[in-house]
Amino acid sequence: MPNGFTKHLGVDAPSFRAGRKRGSARHGGPRVLSVGFGRLIDMSRFRLQPSPAQEAALLEHCGHARFVWNLAVEQHAHWKRGRKSAPGFAEQCRQLTEARAAFEWLRAGSVTVQQQALKDFHQAMANFFGKSHRKPTWRRRGQGEGFRIVAVKPGDVRRISRNVGEVKIPKVGWVRFRWSRPVAEAKSYRMTRDAAGRWHVAFAAVPEPIPAPGTGEVVGADRGVAVSAALSTGELLNAPGLRDTEKKRLLRLQRKLAKAKRGSNRRGKVKAAIARLKARETDRRKDWVEKTSTDLARLFDVIAVEDLKISNMTRSARGTVEAPGKNVRQKAGLNRGILANGWGQLVTRLEQKAPGRAQKINPRFTSQTCNACGHRAAESRENQSRFGCVACGHQAHADVNAAKNIRDTAAGHAVAARGGSALAKPVNREPQRDLLLMG
Repeated sequence: MPNGFTKHLGVDAPSFRAGRKRGSARHGGPRVLSVGFGRLIDMSRFRLQPSPAQEAALLEHCGHARFVWNLAVEQHAHWKRGRKSAPGFAEQCRQLTEARAAFEWLRAGSVTVQQQALKDFHQAMANFFGKSHRKPTWRRRGQGEGFRIVAVKPGDVRRISRNVGEVKIPKVGWVRFRWSRPVAEAKSYRMTRDAAGRWHVAFAAVPEPIPAPGTGEVVGADRGVAVSAALSTGELLNAPGLRDTEKKRLLRLQRKLAKAKRGSNRRGKVKAAIARLKARETDRRKDWVEKTSTDLARLFDVIAVEDLKISNMTRSARGTVEAPGKNVRQKAGLNRGILANGWGQLVTRLEQKAPGRAQKINPRFTSQTCNACGHRAAESRENQSRFGCVACGHQAHADVNAAKNIRDTAAGHAVAARGGSALAKPVNREPQRDLLLMG
């Protein structure tokens, strides 16, 4: 088993590419939020405006960070039961020092960028052993590009005009970014490049939670595909996506991509155009999540949502060769609809902005229970949007009725438990008149 970085490096080291193992761009590298001193570290992100020369230097930093990350992954991939454990962070930093002394191309890069790539890998492994993330895997060029800078001084970020600021990056210099809001004082920041080729700088800072209004109001939110979030107040909220004209253009681009020759310039341009469209959709969804979560945290003391296992719900239905799945295309469309509505992002931001005030409720029978009389029956759910109680005749929007059940369960009424298995114990049920008369 190779012990040091220098044993991994060869004459063709600068063009090292990661192996094709099971990838996880979502968990592979610098896009993991850090946890320090028991508090969540949030990222305040701004759009970078680098010059062509600065962009080339930033990409070189990304390449060095990716290279060091992949070497750390390779070292841990050699471990098997009974073997000596892979080197830790301190040992890998010592090996990195030896590698920088031996190879000029690596020494030309920033030691801070390279060491922080090892630090990110160490944190990713800690998250994996803590069972909060999947195991870190190889990073590929063009996917999850970024690096982190620490030990930031107050003078490393400055404002030069109303809408323009500058941030100092080692080996690059001062790079401009759009000053769209006040910049929080931070000790580190991260540079990232998305699939659409846009650069961002994210400053790490501990955000202040949104104070509760103190009115005692409780709201329930039912998440769906046709309606992104239905509130118990009767409001129906929808996450914005691509417009019809943009959807048609995306379909044309995808067809053009299927016909383009792999490796051609034409294929690269089409892929870039598709990435820009999808980035536009992602930005709109994130903007909706931020505004919706902020409004809910400001208006209500308690926000109740369903406790949904989104990763399980969006799992592919393809099955295996021996046991192929059924309705695979329909399930794939449902998965896209769930992800496009930002279910997980909304709850995550609510928990961060209103810590302790966002409650997750068991979703069992919330869509089948009448909020007026408490009768539970699957037949009451007439269709996707209509709820008509077969017992009392109560009519309501199906998602709003479910949201009211979620609200009442969070408030302690346990309305959704009547007529079925309890959602919380003890169950608060109204006294039955006939039983009282029998006494």
